[in-house]
Amino acid sequence: MNQQIEKLILPESIQTKIKAFHKQNITEEDQSLIGSPGYASDNEFILIDAIISLAMGKNILLKGPTGSGKTKLAETLSAVFHQPMHSINCSVDLDAEALVGYKTITNESGQSAIEFVPGPVTKAMQKGQFLYIDEINMAKPETLPILNGVLDYRKRMTNPFTGEVVQAKEGFGVIAAINEGYVGTVPLNEALKNRFVIIDVPYVTGKILEDVLKSQSTLSNEKLIKQFVQLSSDLLIQTENGTVSEDAASIRALLDTCDLAAYIPPLRAIERGVVEKLEDEREKAAVRNIAQTLFE
Repeated sequence: MNQQIEKLILPESIQTKIKAFHKQNITEEDQSLIGSPGYASDNEFILIDAIISLAMGKNILLKGPTGSGKTKLAETLSAVFHQPMHSINCSVDLDAEALVGYKTITNESGQSAIEFVPGPVTKAMQKGQFLYIDEINMAKPETLPILNGVLDYRKRMTNPFTGEVVQAKEGFGVIAAINEGYVGTVPLNEALKNRFVIIDVPYVTGKILEDVLKSQSTLSNEKLIKQFVQLSSDLLIQTENGTVSEDAASIRALLDTCDLAAYIPPLRAIERGVVEKLEDEREKAAVRNIAQTLFE
């Protein structure tokens, strides 16, 4: 168990369950699916509660603005449990095949045969591993009911393409992420939402953000890092005031910007990493004004 986790105060029974995960035999191929740690927050209970929920066999839904660290939290949980994590990136085009798998024709020794290629849901269930569903509310509502049995106490699914009943092995767990209020998203129906423990993932700020930028970006100039932390704080204020969208305050965008600022002037890095990701000209102007007060 890594140092970040050892510092957390976890019940002994939960620690025992985590250690049991670490004793599992994992193939070399699946080793590459284990996430890397690094999620940090002002509120340590976010990570603690997520760990406890997964250890108890609960599904968790990470709710927060874009770029707040939901995917990094999922990767950290994968690292904590030393569990491979199979991922689904939802979109309006997501269909049952992308979730469950698909049939294909194979040719072996001159003989044609129909073979089923398992998708991420099937793989995670059959192997007793984690499933990460990113932006679950981007999927069409008619696509998601196939997950109902997967997400409730049965942890079971009837494969619509083969008729096979897939029963999840012990260790299977589901982490989903949601961005509320974005174009293309739809509210999750109550039946689906009730199958999750919901954890709010806000943007990180202050000293925690400073540590994240130091550890996860290539920028080493401490003065610049502190200025970027201040930039993030100012952008969050403007987000709360409705002057700029949450996209402007994305930690992911800030990390991109810091990486660029290791090689190009900070204002130009902000233009590439933050400003040009925005659509509204007023928002762009607001971000430029804030940046110029800090970096000129």
